[in-house]
Amino acid sequence: MVSIKIDRLVKSFGSTPALCEINLEIKGGELFFLLGPSGCGKTTLLRCIAGFYIPDKGQILFGNEDVTKLPPHKRNTGMVFQSYALWPHMTVAQNVAFGLEERKIPRDEIRQRVYDALESVRMAQFSERKITQLSGGQQQRVALARALVIRPKCLLLDEPLSNLDAKLRLEMRTEIRKVCKDAGLTAIYVTHDQKEALSISDRMAILEGGKIAQIGTPNEIYRRPHTKTVADFIGETNFIKARFLQKDGEMWIAESEFGQLFAGYPGNPKWTPSPNESILLSIRPECWNLTDSISNSSSPPRNSLIGKVGESVYLGEVAQYRFVPNHPNGTSELKIFELNPRTVARPSSKDYLVSVSPDDVVFLPNSA
Repeated sequence: MVSIKIDRLVKSFGSTPALCEINLEIKGGELFFLLGPSGCGKTTLLRCIAGFYIPDKGQILFGNEDVTKLPPHKRNTGMVFQSYALWPHMTVAQNVAFGLEERKIPRDEIRQRVYDALESVRMAQFSERKITQLSGGQQQRVALARALVIRPKCLLLDEPLSNLDAKLRLEMRTEIRKVCKDAGLTAIYVTHDQKEALSISDRMAILEGGKIAQIGTPNEIYRRPHTKTVADFIGETNFIKARFLQKDGEMWIAESEFGQLFAGYPGNPKWTPSPNESILLSIRPECWNLTDSISNSSSPPRNSLIGKVGESVYLGEVAQYRFVPNHPNGTSELKIFELNPRTVARPSSKDYLVSVSPDDVVFLPNSA
């Protein structure tokens, strides 16, 4: 397994910058995801690593080897494309063997390595079938076997599951992770599917406008986003306008647009707002606790709001609510998910209390 280092990488297409001073280190054997909205630079970065694009500036290192200007066939990377790029007139085995034949590997060794690669993706029994006789999921497995058979230094995957239906995507997620870990491969995976990345990645980088917005584990990215862009891109969240007041030990305190105090923690520990600075609070819908038990106190406790259910959708394992806080100056409506609901709150004039733990309140800059 090989580590990969990206050092101050720059790539432009004409006058349009695609990558701006990208710095990134990927550990050997790591399953690393590149995510971000369309046009953020994730596919450009993957193609620079593969050798399809030569960067304008910067370095790409595989271990200690500088591969920045090497052509793709000299980098020994395996590539799995969105379209699979399989030869329809060839059998499964012939497709997988193609890269080995180009490398002039002895025939007996080709036969054994093709069998081993197909066996690793549970496709050995289909070796003599034509590609047109396979389902989408089976074609994906063949494309994966073809990338693995050359024993690459790293595996590069460009939205490999986007052409599959939802059920097959779920199945292939775990399949790809298992294959990569069993083979001890360093893998870089480009996707726009956040659930895909959260479910199988070791770490991920969120790109925005050709720059890296944040790098971290799935848990770090989801629970402690550094910016509004990252919080909004990974999963669903509520943004509440607020005014920063002070620190209370490790916790921070802010006054929300609804006039209520909220305690929480910064997404980025290197950022500290000034007193009275305008900020945002990010709170995931599933973190709220909804109850109709309201005390007679004139105002709800800290990290709580009183309001009404404006709309409800029952989905079995979860009920989704649109919650409207009782405050004339508040502009935000909240999305709230209640897991395993015993009963479902319906729109009415009845007041409900929603509350959230400080651990689930993330302080973010208001500018990004």
